[in-house]
Order: sequence, then structure tokens, then C-alpha cells
Amino acid sequence: MAFNFGAAAGAAAANPTGAFGGFGTTTTAPGSVFSFSAPTNTGTAGLFGATQNKGFGFGTGFGGAGTGTGLGTGLGTGLGFGGFSTQQQQPTLGGLFSQPTQAPSQSNQLINTASALSAPTLLGDERDAILAKWNQLQAFWGAGKGYFNSNIAPVEFTQENPFCRFKAVGYSCMPNNKDEDGLVVLVFNRKEADIRNQQQQLVESLHKILGGNQTLTVNVEGVKTLPDDQTEVVIYLVERSPNGTSRRVPATTLYAHFEQVNIKTSLQQLGVTLSMARTELSPAQIKQLLQNPPAGVDPIIWEQAKVDNPDPEKLIPVPMVGFKELLRRLKVQDQMTKQHQTRLDIISEDISELQKNQTTTMAKIAQYKRKLMDLSHRTLQVLIKQEIQRKSGYAIQADEEQLRVQLDTIQCELNAPTQFKGRLNELMSQIRMQNHFGAVRAEERYYIDADLLQEIKQHLKQQQEGLSHLISIIKDDLEDLKLTEHGLNESIPIRGGIFS
Repeated sequence: MAFNFGAAAGAAAANPTGAFGGFGTTTTAPGSVFSFSAPTNTGTAGLFGATQNKGFGFGTGFGGAGTGTGLGTGLGTGLGFGGFSTQQQQPTLGGLFSQPTQAPSQSNQLINTASALSAPTLLGDERDAILAKWNQLQAFWGAGKGYFNSNIAPVEFTQENPFCRFKAVGYSCMPNNKDEDGLVVLVFNRKEADIRNQQQQLVESLHKILGGNQTLTVNVEGVKTLPDDQTEVVIYLVERSPNGTSRRVPATTLYAHFEQVNIKTSLQQLGVTLSMARTELSPAQIKQLLQNPPAGVDPIIWEQAKVDNPDPEKLIPVPMVGFKELLRRLKVQDQMTKQHQTRLDIISEDISELQKNQTTTMAKIAQYKRKLMDLSHRTLQVLIKQEIQRKSGYAIQADEEQLRVQLDTIQCELNAPTQFKGRLNELMSQIRMQNHFGAVRAEERYYIDADLLQEIKQHLKQQQEGLSHLISIIKDDLEDLKLTEHGLNESIPIRGGIFS
């Protein structure tokens, strides 16, 4: 189980599903058609004080549609699995961010823990030192019982104890939805396909649970897959007034109604394992969360986590205690990665389709341009022939003579050696020459002088001769060594016979 962040003042503090509850404080429902009765279970807990909780972490629906659940990185060298030295807080009663009250037995618990880890007096001999090391090992891994005195009950070691090493700090996205948006997250222990196939029946069932009032309408904001075959459904409730206007029921009001015992039982029968209000944190709540380190987390590491926060405006540090919490966050991160990859694949397919459409459209545009030019030429030819037939038999008029003179002048200017046609021909000649020189250069990329090439060959020849001479000397020396070795081998038996 995990800590219930900001449970409504009229909501049950116990969270059987092991995730965070909604953020924000309970607001009084306005005097309208939509009115919920006061919750019957009013027990609440402090922020980080419930000892029955077995882990930390925000709920799977914490944040918007793009909730980040990746593990915190860049926490520095001090944020590994290290020792912790803060005292564990005890359960408290009160509001969401009430200061924890120190239970009278807390000092005795700390004394017993210190005695179990440092100086147990159970056996009264050297075995107590071994027992102390065993208790330290149990405290480090966060499981077991520490025996230290035969007259006092043993100390129960959990992962929340300050000495547990399996702790780290990650980051989660803070929600950015207003309370007026009325978004409430319901986590179902069913697959997404089943939820989508029975979405209408689900909406009708929720409407019946809310009393079946005709002025209320249940709407589904979104459906998202979660690990372990769970599904997150985001809903909001719209209330219509008699004068025709409508408004969304605030998220905290709807969440407080869902937390009533009878309503919660009905939701559990539908397969709901968790409900939370998706509302943003106020600056005071964020400050309260950051100033008070969670139970069992070293304040130094908590301060370092706040310093290393990559985006303090959107992310908030959260403790991770035990491998189960680490595995849960890893599953959520894998699920989000798959969803992002699926969305990227869809976007990639859309881009490919758009590129194909663009290529087809460009080809059609070019085809239509050629067709338009052809039709323009044909139209011009028709007009010319029609004009010739219309002017057949008439003398050349003054305006036509003026146009002929202008056309002749333009033709002469174009044909002049220093004018456009001459310059164009000159440019074409230069382009041809450059292409010819480029082809020649491409064929003769490297050039070496003949004398220099001969010197290089002579030098290499001399080097080869020197190597051959050295090889012959080495061979002669090897032959001499073999003869010497053979002579030594023959002389040894003769000497042995003389001295025998």
C-alpha cells in the first residue's frame, strides 16, 4: 500500500489498493441539485505517517495524459542505496498537511532499535556481538525481527526503518488540472478492450451509483492501459440546472462522494481498485511536501533530490522504498514507452501517407501545368487563324504596321552579336568547356613527374636489395648455429665414456 495524498476530510483514509489518493482539500458542495451526503468514514491520516503503508509513489493516473513515471536521474552520488538517519513518523490525525504528533512510544522504539543494532543483551556473552551484526543486516534489508533483550519484545524491521538501504528518490509529474474541471480517475482491474467494449454499460452503472438523477450526466474523458491488465478511466460529471445552464461537478466533491463506504463498495463490485481526484497542487501544498522529508528518508538526500530536479515546475520528487515500488514504476514507465512508441508509429504512418499524397499532388500539378500550356498554345493558334480569316482581304492597318515594326526591332535586338542570343551562346560555350575540363581532370586525378617516379623506383629497389642481403646473412648464421649445436650433441657421449 502507499500513502494517501490529500484524502478528503470526509473520505476514508485507508486505501486498499496501495496508491496515492487525490490531491487537494475537500470543498463543500454548493447548494444545487447535485448534493452528496456526508461521508460516514471520517478517519484520515497524516501526510507520511501511516505505518500500515508499505511503499511510496504517486497513483498511476497521477498527472495529465502524458504523466511521466520514469525514474529520477541525476540525483548525484548521494542518492544511491545508502543509509538513512531520520526518525520514522507515527500516524496522525488531522488534515492533509497537518504536522505529525510524536507518539509517547516513539522514543522507546528508537531506544530499542538502537539497542538491537548496537548492544543486545539477550545471551550475555560474545554471541551478542554476532546477534548485533545480524540485527544490522536485517535492518539494512528491511525485514525480520531484532532480538536484544529477553524481557522486551523484539524490534520489527520494515523497509520504512531509517537504516533500510533499498531506498531511492524518483520524480513524478504533477497534475495540472483544475478542481473545476471535475476529473476523477477510476482504476479498473480489467483490460482496456473490455472497458471500451462495455463503456456505455459502465457509464450507466456509474450513473446509477450516483443516484440516477436525470440532471446528472457521466462523461468519459479518456481511457488508458495500465500494467498488470489494469485500465485507467478518467470521468467527469455534468450537472444541468432547471434554467438550462450546466456545470461540471468539482473533482474533490465527486471524489469525496466516491469515498463513502457504500459507494466505494459499489465501485469495487464494478472492478474499481482505486479512485482519485486529478487536481493540481497549490503552492502551499507543494512547499509542505518538499519541506518535510518522507519517513525513513535522509533529509540530506531529500534536499539533494530537490536540487537535482530537472523541472521543478512540472516534476516533484517521490521516495521509492523496496523493489516492489521500483518494479511498479518500471512497469508504468514501460507502459508509457509503449504508448509513446505506438503514437510515434501512428504519426510516422500519417507522415508517410501525407508524403505520398504530396508527391501525387505535385505530379498532378505539373501535369495540369503542361496541359494548361498546351491548351494555351492551341487557343492562341485558333485565335491567330481566326484573326487571319477575319482580316482576309483587308489592307494592313496602321496599328498592325506599328506592331510589325516593333516585332522586327525586337528580333533585330535579339539577333545582335552583343545582345541576348550572343551572350547566351557564349555562356553555353563556356559551360561546355568547363564540363570538358572537368571530365579531363576527373580522368587524370594524380600526376607524378617521370624523373621523380624513376627515383622512387630506384630507392625501393635498393631497399629490397638490402632486405635480401640481411635475409641471406640470417640464413648463414642459422646454419652455423645448427652445426655448432650438432657438434655439442656428439661430444657429450664421448666425454661420458671417458669418465665412466
